[in-house]
Amino acid sequence: MFKSGETSLKSEEDDYYLNGAWTIDWPRKFDIGRTAFHYRRPSDEPESLEALGPTTENLFVMVLLQEQNLGIRYRFNMPIQRTGSGDNEVGFSWHHLPWSECSATCAGGSQKQEVVCKRLDDNSVVQNSYCEPDSKPSENLRDCNTEPCPPEWFIGDWSECGQTCDGGTRTRTVLCIRKIGPAEEETLEDTFCLTHRPIERESCNNQSCPPKWVTLEWSECTPKCGPGFKHRIALCKSSDLTKTFPATHCPSHNKPPVRMRCSLGRCPPPRWIPGDWGQV
Repeated sequence: MFKSGETSLKSEEDDYYLNGAWTIDWPRKFDIGRTAFHYRRPSDEPESLEALGPTTENLFVMVLLQEQNLGIRYRFNMPIQRTGSGDNEVGFSWHHLPWSECSATCAGGSQKQEVVCKRLDDNSVVQNSYCEPDSKPSENLRDCNTEPCPPEWFIGDWSECGQTCDGGTRTRTVLCIRKIGPAEEETLEDTFCLTHRPIERESCNNQSCPPKWVTLEWSECTPKCGPGFKHRIALCKSSDLTKTFPATHCPSHNKPPVRMRCSLGRCPPPRWIPGDWGQV
């Protein structure tokens, strides 16, 4: 049995069988080297790796350190020196192992009884090839821990902020749920969840928006006829329009135009206008 921080198992050719190549395997049984390895990773104890053996290839156990090095504890059995009959003179039969741990603590898990091959003279476990494959019984499987899980808060992802600056609001879904089956949940009243209800609305992007250009109305076209120009004033204002800043505070590349060509129509042709007669 090996215990450490994060255990990896690989072959002499650097092929990873367990927790290698940037992947983390779920605790379960692995068939490696013609024997079964049982990988366990409880939440409150160091992980363990156990095999009855023997293996048909050399295997390397590695430890991936993420925290303090707790070291490795291991245990192995020496080959049994039998003084009685040999393998050809004894019988072998299939046996069910004890029930495994339940796969879930609530809302319905499963546990099974694996089948192994044993010698009849000393009840030791051997490779499956010693037993008749056609007579191998099926593994037993049963439900366990079927009671519903305790209520807990479901917290969804935050929505996009309503504004990019000057303070917006974002929301998320918060529900009190209870798992009642492996793939089934029910929604409960908030009072069933005993812990403080997480917030579902908060402010975001509270930083001030940068100043922006604001224009006043265009003036009338001057002169009154023929080609001319009209003008307007562009101010650099705060995002809430309450403050006016020097023009250098706003980007010059997107300043709106302040003069534009215009025309109120063609001017009439020149004509003579006679004045009043003078005295002789």
